[in-house]
Amino acid sequence: MANAALPVYLHLRELAADGKLFQIDDTGVKILSCLEENKDRKETERQGTHTSGIVVKDEEGRRIALYQSGRKHAGENLDDWLEKRNPALGAPMKMSDAAALNGKKKTPTVDLNCLAHGRGKFKEIEENFPLECRQVLEAIRKVYENDARTVGMSDQERLEDHQAKSGPVMGALRDWMEEQFKEKKVEPNSGLGKALQYMRNHWSKLTGFLHVPGAPLDNNEVERALKRFVLFRKNSLFYKTEHGATIGGILMSLIESCRLNKGNVFEYLLTLMRNKAEARRNPGLYLPWNDQRGGDTDAARAV
Repeated sequence: MANAALPVYLHLRELAADGKLFQIDDTGVKILSCLEENKDRKETERQGTHTSGIVVKDEEGRRIALYQSGRKHAGENLDDWLEKRNPALGAPMKMSDAAALNGKKKTPTVDLNCLAHGRGKFKEIEENFPLECRQVLEAIRKVYENDARTVGMSDQERLEDHQAKSGPVMGALRDWMEEQFKEKKVEPNSGLGKALQYMRNHWSKLTGFLHVPGAPLDNNEVERALKRFVLFRKNSLFYKTEHGATIGGILMSLIESCRLNKGNVFEYLLTLMRNKAEARRNPGLYLPWNDQRGGDTDAARAV
């Protein structure tokens, strides 16, 4: 199956490189060959293994899911995925949480941080600081309500709508946070102080929807895509080798990309198997959203 899927997967990666929005994150994975290698690796060398997930949105609104498992983190894998990006295109958006491992080293990106991740820090401490957390959670709730009403708008219309309706809400929230520290109403090392400081440190990236057309509020799209892998991991437990992990990434990338574009996954994979020779010659015809394929040429020849 991977042999049939590989040409389409490689074509999909090339298309993804020219996307306008990249949402990235990591989850853990067990690769037995890497665990064996760790016995001979120094403590200063990287020991962990991860599956990086990326969901790319292109200019036409299609979504591409890519997975890669190994020792690299999501930000490093994004660098690799962007190597084939058309240099004439502007810097794409990159949505992630604020962890350093989601940084990048090569291709410039417009960096955005997940507002839901920031919200989660206040949900964790809500029981201990109910009044203060309510102030933050209520403001974020209003932003999400505003965002729900922008469905069907262009990126520019959505941006202007958020600036008009969410801008004052977030501005008031920021003023309130600054007051907490200025008036010494919060202990900086407390749970509340750390949650507020996180918002302050990453404010510009957390509020990208107020100044970047098309910027999402959160990273939920890729987190949902990674849950597909988590379910797979619970059933399979591990990969035996990095080669096996690569094959898993190829197949899961096509499966999730097909699902994101409302395709029938079983029928899509069956079509690839029946037409693997044609898919190798013309991978663009066999992308997960492309229904303009030719007949089942390989199957027809077999008959």
